[in-house]
Amino acid sequence: MERALNLDAAFSALADPTRRAILARLATGEATVNELAEPFEMSQPAISQHLKVLEDAGLVTHRVDGTKRPRRLAKPGIEAMDQWLAMLRKALEANYDRLDSLLAAMELPKRKGGGKR
Repeated sequence: MERALNLDAAFSALADPTRRAILARLATGEATVNELAEPFEMSQPAISQHLKVLEDAGLVTHRVDGTKRPRRLAKPGIEAMDQWLAMLRKALEANYDRLDSLLAAMELPKRKGGGKR
């Protein structure tokens, strides 16, 4: 079941390097808790706690496969964050475009004047 994304919860979840590493691993495909715990020097219950935070934030989901519950990235959550960041990128690019225009306008009189004084 996919959950609605809360951007505050999502970015809070990403503040932890272990959770970012878990997301990076899940970007390569599904994994069980034990598979996710392998590269870390922490217990399986500790990894489960990190996964709970990621699931509560809407960034990770799981399915039931017998006794296993493989985790995977939650596409809606990742896409919502990407859309929010895209909005910021667009605003930043607009600011840089305005700055470029302003700097170009400032350079134009210098070129026209040549070196006259």
